[in-house]
Amino acid sequence: MDKVDQYVGKVDAFIAKYPSLFMYDQLSNLETKFGYSKVYFFFLTLFTLSTILFLLGGAKLVSDLVGFVYPAYASFKAVDSADPNDDTQWLTYWVVFAVFSIVESAASILVSWIPFYFFLKLAFLIWLYHPTTLGAVVVYTSVIRPYVLPYMGKEDTEKKTD
Repeated sequence: MDKVDQYVGKVDAFIAKYPSLFMYDQLSNLETKFGYSKVYFFFLTLFTLSTILFLLGGAKLVSDLVGFVYPAYASFKAVDSADPNDDTQWLTYWVVFAVFSIVESAASILVSWIPFYFFLKLAFLIWLYHPTTLGAVVVYTSVIRPYVLPYMGKEDTEKKTD
């Protein structure tokens, strides 16, 4: 139970950092009213919203949201940051995401035969953008770049030095 309390404390600290996003005051009111930690209400709300999304749009909607919402948010932050490395990482993600979306659309008949495809897609998209794996860079350098580079002109492949 000590580990559970430790994780509850970590989640509580996380949602406390973004009080307007996670409606921290309302969660605190629920905690006071019912006597359970606000983290439990947070997870209940998250589960309920996820279930509603899944029921309304299915696994495709959930996987598309996971592949778009956080990367778009991180891309907006990267544009305003001084570090050019995060710009490169997110541009690489969007190139890989676009190629993956085109291949997925073209192979939609095959995709429909793969069991649990959207859960695999979900895991793949998270792997692409997760900061510890940076899978988009791996896919770009080993799969996409070798096929696209020969078709680009010499002036297109030189890095800008301004």
